[in-house]
Amino acid sequence: MTPYRSTSRSLASRLVTTTRTPVTQPSLVRPFSSTPSALKKGGKAAREATRAAEPSASSPETDFSDLSTLEAEISKAIEKLKTDLSKLRTGGRFNPEAIETLRVQPEKNSKTTYPLSDLAQVVPKGRTMQILVSEESYVKPVSSAIQGSKLSLTPTPDPTGQSATLLVVQVPPPTAESRRQVVAEAIKAGDKAGDGVRAARGAQQKRLRKFELDRAARPDDLRKAGKMMEGVVEKAMTEVKRIVEGAKKVLDQ
Repeated sequence: MTPYRSTSRSLASRLVTTTRTPVTQPSLVRPFSSTPSALKKGGKAAREATRAAEPSASSPETDFSDLSTLEAEISKAIEKLKTDLSKLRTGGRFNPEAIETLRVQPEKNSKTTYPLSDLAQVVPKGRTMQILVSEESYVKPVSSAIQGSKLSLTPTPDPTGQSATLLVVQVPPPTAESRRQVVAEAIKAGDKAGDGVRAARGAQQKRLRKFELDRAARPDDLRKAGKMMEGVVEKAMTEVKRIVEGAKKVLDQ
């Protein structure tokens, strides 16, 4: 009987040991991870990513703030104004450049024209202008160009008869009427320069509008570019007015 009890206790001991042994089961809980969560729609990070993907204003393709073309066209208009004013009679004196820039057609069968300065030399002497023509065949075309201009000048051959290539132009003294006319010409030149500035402004506006339609730039940036453009245009119009007013004072003397 004794061996039987020993065997029972030993079996019971083994059963207890087996029952207490933990059984490992597959885990259904997702382990904790330090990976950042997905970006929330409309969140700050998403906005930053969208902004980074937008076109850069500094790239050549989207440089809407570039005013070099506008400024170049404005400079061209102002230089043209200065040139036109320089050709007008100032302070009772006649500017030789008014004759030198006249276009001359040397050959009847050709429509090609040249500046008078390419065919003759203009020498001022008091209220007289001597036109030294380079070739005798050019004398008549040069004379016709001067007579057909708006300068109200009449060239005559050399009164001494010593030179067949010399033309003499007597410059009449300025009168009240001629002063009014020359001032009117200055105002007209100023209006033309103003039109050139406005045309340059219009071209720049179209360029900004295209950026807006293509959504190639942010609205705030386009507004800033528009203000910069208006500042350049306003400064140019002020300069045109200053130049014309200065010329008027001199021309009306």
